[in-house]
Amino acid sequence: MKILKKIAFYLIQFTWGLPMTITGAIVAVALLCGGIKAKLFNGYIYFVVGKNWGGVNFGCFIVMSENSSRSKYAMLHEAGHGIQNLMYGFLMPFIVSIPSTIRYWYRRFIIHIGKGDALPDYYSIWFEKQASELGEKYYGAKAVG
Repeated sequence: MKILKKIAFYLIQFTWGLPMTITGAIVAVALLCGGIKAKLFNGYIYFVVGKNWGGVNFGCFIVMSENSSRSKYAMLHEAGHGIQNLMYGFLMPFIVSIPSTIRYWYRRFIIHIGKGDALPDYYSIWFEKQASELGEKYYGAKAVG
């Protein structure tokens, strides 16, 4: 049964979830060409790049900063975005990925100008909360970050 779940995971990622997965494959090839080694986490191919910026999911590919890759919670969160890609497929870039990216950079700017205290919790928006919940549900017990 486990092998069937893995086959279904990749089949859906490379069909219904193709826009994000193809983007991830391009990023993965670029990182591999740049000498960054790939690692595995529950079927996800992930790369560790830089420090102190978080992570990003592209279907079955994850790119994380060095400090974030050591956090089980952060890894589960990014894996949860991979589950969202299975659920939302071709809509994923528009209802999760692009809004999440804009929100991330907006929050970084607000923190940079010294007004970060006024920001709501990062997971207060539905797609970030859902990603964490899905990652914890499917890949591990409630993680402590």
